[in-house]
Amino acid sequence: DMVIAGGCDTVQTPFGYLCFATAGALSPRGKSRTFDASGDGIAISEGLAAVVLKRRADAERDGDRIYAVIRAAAGGSDGRSMGMTAPRVEGQVRTLARAYEQARFPSSSVELFEAHGTGTARGDRTECLSLTAMLERDGAPLQNSAIGSVKSNIGHTKCTAGVAGLMKAALAL
Repeated sequence: DMVIAGGCDTVQTPFGYLCFATAGALSPRGKSRTFDASGDGIAISEGLAAVVLKRRADAERDGDRIYAVIRAAAGGSDGRSMGMTAPRVEGQVRTLARAYEQARFPSSSVELFEAHGTGTARGDRTECLSLTAMLERDGAPLQNSAIGSVKSNIGHTKCTAGVAGLMKAALAL
């Protein structure tokens, strides 16, 4: 009836830094500049985050404070990217389309996108192009929508990053 879901990454070793640096993903300045023209990679950090998930009806019945309602979740990879730091627009648009179709919620009404947003020039550009392609496909009118990533505040917490982004978006509501 209830799930506690989270992520934890408190292991910073030279090997981790070496892997990210070798992949060309680590910012030499040590600061993530997500969606910034000067973005040059990720800043690694540690984190622990957890959320309590319940069915909406159960939470309402129990008088719980509800921060957000998750109507859908989707993941995917089209298997054609050049690697972890080189996602493809086509694959991301398909994943976004699946999530919005499952949620029965028009992407054109979204005002805040919490993105992966690592600060890598190619990854951030691809995310922006993917969101733009999805919104254009869905006939969204020209409007202002915010896009951000919790990584610009706390760095890339690796396996904690998704839950931290979820928490940021829920608190922004």
